[in-house]
Amino acid sequence: KGKVERPFRYIREDFFLGRSFRNLDDLNQQLRHWLDTVANLRVHATTRRVVNEAFAEERPTLRLPVGPYRAVLKLERRVSHEGMVSVGGNAYSVPDTARRRVLEVHSLVDEIRILEDGVIIASHIPLEGRGHTRVDPAHRRVAARASRTSAEAPVVMPRAGDQVARRSLDFYDAVGRALAVQGNA
Repeated sequence: KGKVERPFRYIREDFFLGRSFRNLDDLNQQLRHWLDTVANLRVHATTRRVVNEAFAEERPTLRLPVGPYRAVLKLERRVSHEGMVSVGGNAYSVPDTARRRVLEVHSLVDEIRILEDGVIIASHIPLEGRGHTRVDPAHRRVAARASRTSAEAPVVMPRAGDQVARRSLDFYDAVGRALAVQGNA
């Protein structure tokens, strides 16, 4: 950790301390001058080489990716009872057909991918902030059932005792009076 952070201490103590800047352009101009006249001309304490010479030697082998770099944060997330996974404080739906309770999630800048056994089963645009929910209606079986016509509606077979006897309102009025009399007695 110290080796990684040491250059920032060197820049802070050798360049920034005791200087003032009018604006960002002035800061950049002063920094460029300091790099060209001080920092890059020194002999590095660890490598014992002049910084500019070492960089000139390594420069041909330094390559940047041709296309944009798509950083992926790979996570494992447990599916909630509601069929959601939590990523960055927000909840994203997974299909009801998902078999596993723990799924792999790939979090990219512009997309949340949810995978089961290496296959993408859901994809969402990331939500801003925290505490929000994104549900894809195609992930829910209930949506498929609701779209059925009445002719396709399931038939419900009544159980014994499920039917209520039909009686006139006079019957219920008489029952209410009898209960009132018993309550007063």
